[in-house]
Amino acid sequence: MDPSIVYKIIEKHNEMRKESIPLIASENVTSLLVRKCYLSDFGHRYAEGKVGNRYYEGCKYIDEVENLAIELTKKLFDAEHANVQPISGVVANMAAFFALTNVGDKIMVISVPCGGHISHEKVSAAGLRGLEIYHYPFNFEEMNIDVGETEKLAKKIEPKLFVLGSSLILFRQPVKEIRQIADEIGAKVMFDASHVLGLIAGKSYPNPLKEGADVVTGSTHKTFFGPQRAIIYCKSEFSDRIDRAVFPGVVSNHHLNTLAGYTIAAMEMLNFGETYAKQVVKNSKALAERLFELGYKVLGEKRGFTETHQVAVDVREFGGGKIVSKKLESAGIILNKNLLPWDDVRKVDDPSGIRMGVQEVTRLGMKEGEIEKIADLIDFVLRDKKSLAKVREEVRELKKNFNTVKFTFEECEAY
Repeated sequence: MDPSIVYKIIEKHNEMRKESIPLIASENVTSLLVRKCYLSDFGHRYAEGKVGNRYYEGCKYIDEVENLAIELTKKLFDAEHANVQPISGVVANMAAFFALTNVGDKIMVISVPCGGHISHEKVSAAGLRGLEIYHYPFNFEEMNIDVGETEKLAKKIEPKLFVLGSSLILFRQPVKEIRQIADEIGAKVMFDASHVLGLIAGKSYPNPLKEGADVVTGSTHKTFFGPQRAIIYCKSEFSDRIDRAVFPGVVSNHHLNTLAGYTIAAMEMLNFGETYAKQVVKNSKALAERLFELGYKVLGEKRGFTETHQVAVDVREFGGGKIVSKKLESAGIILNKNLLPWDDVRKVDDPSGIRMGVQEVTRLGMKEGEIEKIADLIDFVLRDKKSLAKVREEVRELKKNFNTVKFTFEECEAY
């Protein structure tokens, strides 16, 4: 029963991170200013209810922080209403489903192999709400929803809610077109912006609310600068329904220490988000283009590979996503295996592809030159051009100059 054991394990993890290239598309690093909030007394407290109307006393200063978080969120996303209490993206989606649907309603979502998130499916949040799930027709070459076929299907089944946003999201999705279909059949539109929230804040991805979405959800720790939690922003007509769905619906206490951290992250986004987001997109394009030059089957070629932080590659010729991701990890390049549109969802343990995200390496200061070097390192591993030990050393050498968190008020060590 030695507590130091845990700290020693964490130290080993940090050392590993310092020497590795992080390309997991759903992760990022926070600044020290954000992290300081984690250890504050806010982490010991409860603040059930709304600002100014709590069920416990002692929330005066918590109210000040939460009110600031709300106002910053509304400013960042030009939103009429914001709720900053969801503690994760799935919780935010659950709240949106409860606010916008009734049990038994039909909804349209992007399937998991085509990039949709598990929380949109029967096995997760949508299923817990008792919703009937239909999948959008999907164009593999375009890596996007087939609007024409969607319109035909929607008029036939008449869903009550269209869910947009993806876990694998390479391009801008047809929010305006789906809004038109929704208006014709009296449906609502929700956009899960978890992966692109920071790009929206940085004005490098369209704001779904301005394109016709009624409600936007999003986790705050992928392309956004925040800790692991989530937000919902929406039109004012949905504000009461969203707030009731969040509390008392799916959230009790909403982890006030990370709420404070999110507030600082929102300030960082307002000050540095545009420069950061532009570089993220430049870096993802550089990674995709270099891998394509090297002969890899990068998805989305017809549309320029990517418009987000993500790059997806079909690696069946190298043994599939499971083998490739493990091999790259052994060389210090950390990414994830990923289902691709033609995969059976039951193939989740050994899919056709890999998915990469450049948001974390961008926050650590990497630009196109370093990103192209990463593509070369991937190639060295997958085509056995160099030993894993040699590539591992080159990874360490590259990474040693990029372990500082940028795009913040005070730069700090990342790990």
